[in-house]
Amino acid sequence: MSAHDQLLVVIDPVARRSDGESVRIAKDVLCGGSEAKICLPEGPEEFARALARRGPRRPVVIGDDRALLRAVALLHRDRWLGDGALALVPVGPAVELAHSLGVPRGAVASARAVLDGSVRRLDLLVDESDGVVVGDLAIPASPAVLGAGSVWGACRHLARSLVRPAPVPAARSHRRRLRVEADGVLLTDLDQEVEAVTVRTAGGRAEVVVQPGGAGEPTTVKALSVTVAGADFRYRADTLITGPVRTRTWTLRAGAWGLTLPSRPAGRSAAPEGRGRPAV
Repeated sequence: MSAHDQLLVVIDPVARRSDGESVRIAKDVLCGGSEAKICLPEGPEEFARALARRGPRRPVVIGDDRALLRAVALLHRDRWLGDGALALVPVGPAVELAHSLGVPRGAVASARAVLDGSVRRLDLLVDESDGVVVGDLAIPASPAVLGAGSVWGACRHLARSLVRPAPVPAARSHRRRLRVEADGVLLTDLDQEVEAVTVRTAGGRAEVVVQPGGAGEPTTVKALSVTVAGADFRYRADTLITGPVRTRTWTLRAGAWGLTLPSRPAGRSAAPEGRGRPAV
């Protein structure tokens, strides 16, 4: 049996507690089609140790978006992402990021994609402290997301969203004075209010959008790096809130990591346009 068929399946504890049936189904599919070593970490430290001891096995995470982000961050720091590929079976309270990257919905479909799919190289934003952004970056962080930092916070946030729409904060309270540069070109300075700055990967470049605090049109550019500076600010990188910081630079690394996705997805591309490309 080749190393490609040998899997290290790390099952996040949040997935086990939130949807044990989907975890069981995914595990049965994976073990039925490959030689799989199953790891059941109880916390972040055990999760990290399991990935660090993967050996030649392909790492597969059964978990939600936070488990995916944790795995990408750990494997990036291990300098493994450039050569290897991660696989995911999305199970848990928040899995929209995984689906936006092209991972199928449903335990059976996503587990089969792990076994039969192909690797797609995706872009990554990396900051100077080695933090990573897989999806979107938003500055400042929305106060509505701050309460979701823990598992129980995420569950309470989800429960509230099922009962009523999330409150929309007053626009004025979000305005900050920020200096934003893209590839060294100044987009806005500290003498102007900014409503929001968003950054996302877009086909080998980072798409930077600066929304002014007034009635002006947003500024949109594509660049390889973006630097934001100003008074202490927080930012949302994917689902995680970081800060406060006074300055941060993100650099786009094209094709920096691999994700196993369906080889022939039905009715749509394997990943959103601009997010990645097939491995060569």
